[in-house]
Amino acid sequence: MINQLTSLDHRLFYLVNHGMGNGFFDWLMPIMRNPVVWIPLYVFIFGFCLYRYKKTGIYIIVLLALSVGATDSVGNVIKHSVKRLRPCNSPHLATTIISRVPCGSGFSFISSHASNHFAIAFFLSLVFYKRWKWIWIPAILWAGAISFAQVYVGLHYPADVTAGALLGMIMATVFAFLFKKLQPQF
Repeated sequence: MINQLTSLDHRLFYLVNHGMGNGFFDWLMPIMRNPVVWIPLYVFIFGFCLYRYKKTGIYIIVLLALSVGATDSVGNVIKHSVKRLRPCNSPHLATTIISRVPCGSGFSFISSHASNHFAIAFFLSLVFYKRWKWIWIPAILWAGAISFAQVYVGLHYPADVTAGALLGMIMATVFAFLFKKLQPQF
């Protein structure tokens, strides 16, 4: 069973990494996965929460940061327990994949990019859903695009980003629940 899942994961990786390759994605996907690109968005979220919601905004920011921090910590424990090599470092795949960014030395399972960005997207979606029901659509598309980029550039397998997304959503749900307990009127 594990061998079949691994084989499927490798085939899906190859489909994304090779089969979807094109000049536009070759330009866009390395940008999408670069955390520095998203700093203006993070600054906007912090500023918006503080300006619009004052004290409640502080709760939102602190719990969002705790959600990402907890997600990252749990993800690192998983990475160092599983020790799955990145596709670009795998002796079986390294010569056949298309590496679009430097490989790096860390482990692959789970994807921290996917887990952290899904934690942000899902937490904000849950917190702001009553006010803006549509917010989950761009939030999840954003986190999904970053996760897809991780596979496209050759750093992660689809299972890595899927597990990362699930971890991020679970942690976000816990911290959004805590936020609702602290700010039930929001």
